[in-house]
Amino acid sequence: MMPHDGQQPIYILKEGTERVTGNQAQSNNIAAAKLISSAVRTTLGPMGMDKMLVDGGGGVVITNDGATILNQVAIEHPAAKLVIEVAKTQDQHCYDGTTSAVVICGGLLEQAEGLLDQQIHPTVICRGYRHAADLVAKEIENLGWEATEDDFKTVAKTALTGKSAEAANEVISEMCVQALDAVKEGDEVDLDNIKVLSFEGGTHNESKLIEGVLIEKERLHTEMPTDLTDASVLLLSTAIEMKESKMEARLNITDPSQIQEFLAIEEATLKEMVGFIGMHGINVVFCQKEIDDLAVHYLAKLGILAVKRVKKSDLEALRRVTGASLVSSPESIVDSDLGIATSIEEEKFGEHRCITVHTEGARSVTAILRGSTGHSVEEVERAFADAMGVVALTHTEKTLLPGGGAVHGYLARMLRAEGLREGDRIGMAMEAYATALEGIPRTLAENAGLDPVDAIIALRQTEDYSHGISVEGNVEDMAKQGVMEPRKVLSNAIASATEACVMILRIDDVISMKPGSGQDTEMYG
Repeated sequence: MMPHDGQQPIYILKEGTERVTGNQAQSNNIAAAKLISSAVRTTLGPMGMDKMLVDGGGGVVITNDGATILNQVAIEHPAAKLVIEVAKTQDQHCYDGTTSAVVICGGLLEQAEGLLDQQIHPTVICRGYRHAADLVAKEIENLGWEATEDDFKTVAKTALTGKSAEAANEVISEMCVQALDAVKEGDEVDLDNIKVLSFEGGTHNESKLIEGVLIEKERLHTEMPTDLTDASVLLLSTAIEMKESKMEARLNITDPSQIQEFLAIEEATLKEMVGFIGMHGINVVFCQKEIDDLAVHYLAKLGILAVKRVKKSDLEALRRVTGASLVSSPESIVDSDLGIATSIEEEKFGEHRCITVHTEGARSVTAILRGSTGHSVEEVERAFADAMGVVALTHTEKTLLPGGGAVHGYLARMLRAEGLREGDRIGMAMEAYATALEGIPRTLAENAGLDPVDAIIALRQTEDYSHGISVEGNVEDMAKQGVMEPRKVLSNAIASATEACVMILRIDDVISMKPGSGQDTEMYG
């Protein structure tokens, strides 16, 4: 609805459309984003708490991983969704620091709200925030040290600290370093070459890393071999069974011998298909689809290990490890399609029988994660993914920074000094930005059960960028404490949080179109 020179209002929006403008729109957006930040704030740091998420079907997830929490929660408000995008982006590119990014974004918006109450225009605040972000980005480039071989395990332990799997951080961090050594190629690390499997019914300390690919399948017949060396491997994409006709047909049987003849033809066909496999000296068959019981019998008689219904992702992993090609039918096998495995054996993990395929020199590993319950196994999976990600990031980016909010406190001190030199409204925005960055060490202190004001005062009295909040809540040298993270984790978190904050602050008009009002989506201005 729009006024028209004091006359009758002119309606330009469809009925059912809602519109919120001005200060009310900004206030609503900031409040929604702050709620998202507060939802994950208590999970930050080594003393952070966990969240229990229960979905509509009664499924339960227990975690303190920021990205997981925000992905599981159904969010409707569009501004809140922008903040969640920050966590998703951080998780995709840096694997860790998702909670920090959301807390910084919430802190920036909270400080901006105070500036808006002082009648400072949103555009001015955005300019101040962008200027502060530019200064921070330049300063971060001058900080840090080059990672050494000894630092990789420490980085993994830092990522694991505060998670449920922390009790096994020695085992899991060692697994991460071993996995990196196995799959790295120069400065590049392909995490797709690291397969992760988890099994209930054990302790975290029983987790281990094995070279090669582990297939969650068992051999189809007890007479098939369990251990093979220098095996010839076939990867088959079609079933070893009689093909069904696509045309509808009816058979008129007038004599019982015709049934026997039909079955004999079927048996001969399956025997011939297995014969093609045996003809090439193949020891192992991994089939993407079904294998007929009679074909299994013939394969076992030939001493061939067979596995059916292998996932496509597992076949791709086997292709990388063995060098085999995916074959469409037994009749079309050529020797160049076959792969070689140094060793293949059947192993048991808890109640699960699996097949391990290993080839000398192949850059592929499988992480076996154990836990006493399903929930603990899921959490250790998430912890391993984060730790493995930051170790890989450390290898590619090479530069480390101290954790514990040390760099955030240092950058806040730098921005306050720059803000005083600016002296105007831009300077006020820069000081607000500094206060938001201090939200990280403040939250760490709160979650450790300490007085956050005392912690911030102690942190402001330090001069270098290495002092932060320790596990006990004291201000200590984080590098000496072994608390460190890749530089990209911190720089990306601050940059993405700033962009989301600026985007939200620049919105002064929200137009919501309900489903069925002429638009299938919502439009926001």
